Formats: sequence, C-alpha cells, structure tokens
Amino acid sequence: MSFTAPVFFLFLPATLLLYWLLPPKRRWLLLLAASFLFYAWFNVWLLALVVTTILVSYLCARLTESAETPKGKKKAVVFSTAVCLGILAVFKYLDFAVGCVFSLANLLGADVSFSGFHILLPMGISFYVFQTMSYTFDVYRGRVPAEKHLGYYALFVVFFPQLVAGPIERPGDLLPQLKQPHSFQAEDFAEGGRLLLKGYAKKVLMADFLAGFVDSAYGNVNGVGGAALAAATVLFAFQIYCDFSGYSDIAQGCARLMGIRLSDNFRRPYAAGSVREFWRRWHISLTGWFRDYLYIPLGGSRKGRFRTCLNIMITFLVSGLWHGANWTFVLWGGLHGVYLAAERLILKKKEPGKAITFLLVCLAWVFFRSAGVQEAFAVFARIFTAFRPGSLLADLAMTRLELVITALLLILLPFVERLPRISGENRNLGAAVTLWYFGILAIVLCRFLVLSRHGETAFLYFQF
Repeated sequence: MSFTAPVFFLFLPATLLLYWLLPPKRRWLLLLAASFLFYAWFNVWLLALVVTTILVSYLCARLTESAETPKGKKKAVVFSTAVCLGILAVFKYLDFAVGCVFSLANLLGADVSFSGFHILLPMGISFYVFQTMSYTFDVYRGRVPAEKHLGYYALFVVFFPQLVAGPIERPGDLLPQLKQPHSFQAEDFAEGGRLLLKGYAKKVLMADFLAGFVDSAYGNVNGVGGAALAAATVLFAFQIYCDFSGYSDIAQGCARLMGIRLSDNFRRPYAAGSVREFWRRWHISLTGWFRDYLYIPLGGSRKGRFRTCLNIMITFLVSGLWHGANWTFVLWGGLHGVYLAAERLILKKKEPGKAITFLLVCLAWVFFRSAGVQEAFAVFARIFTAFRPGSLLADLAMTRLELVITALLLILLPFVERLPRISGENRNLGAAVTLWYFGILAIVLCRFLVLSRHGETAFLYFQF
C-alpha cells in the first residue's frame, strides 16, 4: 500500500480510531495486523520473506544473549547476518552478479548470453533487512537486550509507517516506544498533521510534478539538447529530495498520530557547504547505519589518512550497491567516496561552499538517474557538445506556464520545510490542527482531480 493510494486514506483513519479505542496492552496486536496488511497490499506472498527475516533474527538474538561463550554468540549473529544478507542477495543482486560473470566470460572470449532470472524485487527489502541486522548487532554488542516478546519485535520490523522506505530505526529508539501506553495528546495530532502536510506537499505537489519533465529528458537522452539534460538533472535533484523526504515526513506524521516519534531522516541537505555535511543531512538513518556497522568496524579514521580514505571508499561503494544492482549506483557511491576523500586530503577543514557542493551532488545524480553507464556518459557528452538552450522547453515537454509553476514550487520549498511547530501551550492549537488537515485534504484533492498531467508515480525509494 502506498501513502498516496486512495485506500490509504481509509486505512490510516480506521487504524488510528481502533488504536485509540483499544487498551494500550492490545495496541501492538492491531498495529502488527495493520502493518502486515499494509505490506501484503503490494504482494501477499512477499510476507513470507518478512516473516522469515523476523523469525531468524529474533531467534538468533535470543541465542546470542543466552550463549555462554563469545564463540557461541558470534556463531548466532553470523548465522542471522548470513540468512538476512542471503535473502537480500538472491532477490536483489542475483541477476546482477550472474550478469557480471557472463560479461566477464564474454570479455575472455566466450560466446554466452544471459537474459536474467527476472526475480521479483520485494518492496523495501533493503530497509527491513538492515533494521533486523542492526538489532542483532546491537544485541551482540550488549547495547540492547534481546526482545523476548516476538509480537513486539515483529512490530519493530514491520511498523507500517517506516516499513517500505525507512527511516531505518534502531531497536533502542523504537522498541521502547512501541511498548509505552501512549495517551491521546492534541499536540501529537498537531505535529503529526504538520508532518503529513509537509510530506504530501513535497511528494504530490512537487516531486510528482517534476517527474514528468525529468522523464522526458532522460527518456530520450540522444534526442534532446544538453541544456535540457542539465536542467533535468537539477530538477531530478529536487524531485528525489521531495519524493524521499516527503515519504519520511509522512512516515513521521503517521507515527506521531499514535504518539510515536520516528527519527529525522533529512535536514535540508542542499543547504550543506560540503559533501561531508551533505551526508550528515541526507538519508541520515542510512548514513548512521553505515557509519556504525561498516565504516567504524573497518577502522574509521583511526589508522591514518590512506586507510581512512580506503574505508570511506569501501563504505560508499557498498552504499551505492545497497541502492541498486546496477553499475550506475556503484559509480554514484564511488563518486561520493572520491568527493569525501578529496575533501579530507585537499581541503581538510575548509568547505567548498554550497554552490560547488550542490554542483558536485548533481553531477553524481546523473549516474543515479541514468538507466545504464553508457546513458550516463551520454548525458555528460550531450551537455558539453550539444547544449541547445533554444530547445529547452520543447525537450523537457514543458509549457511556459509549467516553467513558471516549477519556479514557484522551488521558491516555496524552503517555506514548506519551515512550517511552524505548534506547541500544546499555544492557544491556537485547535485552529492549527484544523488548518493542517484542511491543507492535507486540499493537496489530496489536487492530486486526484487536478494534478494528473503526468499520472501517479511511486515513491522512488520503493525500489530499494
């Protein structure tokens, strides 16, 4: 089920009504059933993978905690990690890995072909696999106790607001909240409404509107001018930000309506003055995951400059591969690794500045958005050899009115980001709540009645 699907606007109110009517000790059962229904809406058979991941990580964490020797603890966590990564490898990377083997064989002279197994990619598999892995790692390190209640642990993994595209929550942050007997607070509804309004505005009004222009250019790389491709890349930077941060805002808003607070996943990343700062603001939960469970165990910055840069490159190459089984994502991650290593070695404590940082990030987005490596290099070639600014609007399939609307949306984005928080002490709390929810209703109506030019677009990070 998607946050923008019509059925969701029935699902969420019904879930909230039952949640607040039930006694606190029974709410976990409702949320677990609702979360399984939410995921089964995509494909009911994919629940088997989620359940397998839950059961393996739950049992292995219990074994890790009860094991009497360090060797026994390590065996349990290694087994859990192997199963979780094995599931991820089969369903997400098998075609890519076998394809690479066949490509290498052809380079060595063999005449073989591979069309792929075409295995269905489960929605959000990278997110819930990483969440279960962080749980077993934290139990192994003694940071959190193994959860004895299977129902609460399962809810931690499949909690529907953040199941499909994060944020990737840590057990020490989310599990205790799921057990708390939350009482109804008007301030939570006000804050939840504010977050929902932000999220739907960014996704429906901005990301979905920009998507068509980006697709027009990137869908015909060799037929449009370089100016259109450059503009489409900048528009894609805002499309993917509004799409993904919009999802995170909606996820936070849904959880807040139940008194539960999810982690912040974005903090105005395009205001960053360096690529290092960009990654402190972009997809924060994933950046923190790789920092704590890959970069630091590799040695972090403790073993000299060369080893630090190597650890950065490994971390970002893996991060790129996490985003997708395609060499474009590996190059995207590797390019960010080069940026960070260069900042550390050349600039040291200086910052390149916001404009240069944004330019560097946009250059990397070319690989992220392109369907293949050849297409990505074709984009760069067209920008430098066939700029053609006179055909910009035609190449983007954009009217002059849509150009004005696009400019207005980008101007309004910072104001949407800064929608004011309303505290419980504010006398206008009720009016604010009403305003937020009427705003959400207006956006939803616009989505289904007016803004249908480009059709519905799924959240971009569903594919990861």
